[in-house]
Amino acid sequence: MPEDGPPPMKDMAPTVVSARKLGLNFQTNDGPVQALSDVDLVIGKGEFVSFIGPSGCGKTTLLRIIADLEKPTAGEIRINGLTPEQARKTRAYGYVFQAAGLFPWRTIEKNIALPLEIMGYSAEEQRRRVARTLELVNLTGFERKFPWQLSGGMQQRASIARALSFDADLLLMDEPFGALDEIVRDHLNEQLLQLWARTNKTICFVTHSIPEAVYLSTRIVVMSPRPGRVTDVIESTLPHERPLDIRDTPEFLAIAHRVREGLRAGHSDE
Repeated sequence: MPEDGPPPMKDMAPTVVSARKLGLNFQTNDGPVQALSDVDLVIGKGEFVSFIGPSGCGKTTLLRIIADLEKPTAGEIRINGLTPEQARKTRAYGYVFQAAGLFPWRTIEKNIALPLEIMGYSAEEQRRRVARTLELVNLTGFERKFPWQLSGGMQQRASIARALSFDADLLLMDEPFGALDEIVRDHLNEQLLQLWARTNKTICFVTHSIPEAVYLSTRIVVMSPRPGRVTDVIESTLPHERPLDIRDTPEFLAIAHRVREGLRAGHSDE
């Protein structure tokens, strides 16, 4: 990547996330651990950007820095021009974790409404927003069910609805489908693309799966083993309409090959 900063967006979309020389060192009992080093990145409004790399490369750490759950020790990062702390306080993002994290004693509608309750929305506004987000994730009719009555995929869709309930423009997703079987994962990938097309959210998505990253993304950020660095940013040439069988096309396979080569090159730089 160029030394004078991250590359400009081709379409000059408004910048949502901007990182410059970002780094993070952890202090452990065995000494300092460098999790991220010199990360330069720009993410524009409406993009779907996947982060892929080996375990421990800092993908989730980078997502957590954006969400103000970790503090960088070098460089700077802005979300909509604000610091992560300021962005958190303005509720600029929703966060979907690896596990659905639903409270078993609350119904699905009550789980989705939880952030709205905390933010002080009226009961009527809560009902309206819950109904809208349930419809977005195809869970209308399951409002009164409890999490244990839903499949793993449905629980994760409810978790996505909760993150969407207060209508933040930025959605941070940390391997949300990683624990699901391949058939369910494929189905949710399709639904997530439909959701993205309908809402025009900016999505940052962490994954270990090359096919998932290629299928979902407008850009794929390839990261090296620790310390995590951005080794390649791959622009997708796939159309926005993506049936699952697009994964068998030469264009898809060519992008997947470049991702795989980028991961291999990152390992060779160790």
